[in-house]
Amino acid sequence: MEEYLPFISIIVGFLAGFINVFAGGGSLLTLPLLIFMGLPANIANGTNRIALIMQNIVATGSFRQQKVLDFKQGIFLLIPACIGSFIGSYIAVNVSNDILEKVIGVLLILMFVFILFKPEKWIHKPDEKKIVKPTFIQYIIFLLIGLYGGFIQAGIGFFLIAALVLIVGVDLIKANALKLFIVLIYNILAF
Repeated sequence: MEEYLPFISIIVGFLAGFINVFAGGGSLLTLPLLIFMGLPANIANGTNRIALIMQNIVATGSFRQQKVLDFKQGIFLLIPACIGSFIGSYIAVNVSNDILEKVIGVLLILMFVFILFKPEKWIHKPDEKKIVKPTFIQYIIFLLIGLYGGFIQAGIGFFLIAALVLIVGVDLIKANALKLFIVLIYNILAF
């Protein structure tokens, strides 16, 4: 291993953790770094989840202490996300490493383009209504988000925040807390 890689890993890990807790997309930094360091794509994908699980334990605990996290709403949304995550991780594990590397490359480019279009333009302050039980459409959306997250994880925070704000109707702070909780639990299952 090159002497500079541990130093770069620490810096990228710190940046990715910060980015993930406040918005999402840190895996767009860590996953390519792990592959660059020589890990096969499937091992890099799994290794990346260890850090995500640890950071989300801390972040979810913090949001819980601040009484921002609504576990009841999170559980309803977590169920379809976990089912999708299980299916997505099963596909990722059973796909050849060459195909997974190509899929990761394409998805990372797509997520980069997605970020460039300034997602904050379409994230708006939602109505103050409180939705306790999701609709059938919300279940389907969270199943698909879980499928993607179980498969690769990179950039999932953007999809979760968009779905939580635009479709479920929670504000950005609650959406971020729910995002971290959902990612924590389904990543444990995917791992």
